[in-house]
Amino acid sequence: MIVAGILTPLEDILRNILEFFHNQIGLPWAWSIIAVTVCVRILLVPLAVKQIHSMQRLQAHAPEMKEIQRKFKGDKQRMNEELMKFYKENQINPAASCLPMVAQIPVFIALYFVLRNFTKHVPDATSLDWLRFVPDITKNASSHWSGYLLITIYVISQVSSTYFMSTTMQQSQRIMMMVLPVFFVAFIINFPTGLVLYWVTTNLWTVGQGLITRRLVPKKPPAPPKRSSRTPPSGGPPPPDGGKTERPRPAGPGGGPTRVKRKKKKAKR
Repeated sequence: MIVAGILTPLEDILRNILEFFHNQIGLPWAWSIIAVTVCVRILLVPLAVKQIHSMQRLQAHAPEMKEIQRKFKGDKQRMNEELMKFYKENQINPAASCLPMVAQIPVFIALYFVLRNFTKHVPDATSLDWLRFVPDITKNASSHWSGYLLITIYVISQVSSTYFMSTTMQQSQRIMMMVLPVFFVAFIINFPTGLVLYWVTTNLWTVGQGLITRRLVPKKPPAPPKRSSRTPPSGGPPPPDGGKTERPRPAGPGGGPTRVKRKKKKAKR
């Protein structure tokens, strides 16, 4: 298989790391997979930082981008050109949010081949269970009820991670990304249980990273309400008579109000 041949070096690296955690540190094979997952996520921290900065810039410039989309909604090509120009001027990389996911795909595929041929390369493999409820991490997830439990956790964690890491997407795109994990179940159910365990650990890491990201991304302050002539200034008492002001009358010689004398009309004879 071409993909397997290309990823053979990565497959060998993952197998050696798994054997290191198992033979040198003494972790069971399932916990070795979790340790490998944590190592991969630590290596992807620089991409995660870029992802956070990209989300910050997208959120800060969201009103300008919406204005461009509104202005050129009748011309898709012009709108895309203006958006790309806007991204370049403001140093925004809209694809940065996908970099950690893309970087994990080769690791995911390589680990799939490692687990598929695991007993061939490690003939004395023992302790392939996990937490005493997964009998064998090299078997398909559909071979035991524990696999279905892991798949349920996978769907919940995947939806949660998508919720946290797609805050800048449009509502329709965000809903689609949150529904996709349900459709992936038909494929994942035939994957080795250890691979599902790897992906669940990745999603849980992403959820924790998303919680931190939401704290780092500044919240956009609400727009101030429009003031009318009857709106009192902030922090002051409301004006009397519903905001109507009465003009003061000029003072007379004795300090009192000046009386205006009206001329009497002469009666016509």
